[in-house]
Amino acid sequence: MRMKLRNVLIVVKDIEKSKQFYHDLFGLDMVLDNDGNMILTEGLVLQEEKIWREFLQKEIIPENHSCELYFEERDIEAFVQKLERLYPSVKYVNRLMTHSWGQKVIRFYDLDGNLIEVGTPM
Repeated sequence: MRMKLRNVLIVVKDIEKSKQFYHDLFGLDMVLDNDGNMILTEGLVLQEEKIWREFLQKEIIPENHSCELYFEERDIEAFVQKLERLYPSVKYVNRLMTHSWGQKVIRFYDLDGNLIEVGTPM
């Protein structure tokens, strides 16, 4: 029997701002709000930094480049326009580019330095 991956958790400073960010850009909605832990549709969990720090007893390192959230979008140009309109101060890793295999991608950080990639379907 295989285990099932249920969620991916990311650490955020302001859970309400992060909830709005992921709703605005990706259409994710809240499934459960449990006082500093919030489950969004698609299995993304937001956890307030103070709770995570208390559990781990370690510093949180934003922009650590050890993982990314990956989303696919057919109309990536429209997505980029929405991103620039709604979050003009977002920090980019790379703006819209096309890989040698033809996939278009953009990489940027969310409000807390979690890496996000949006690419066209392969």
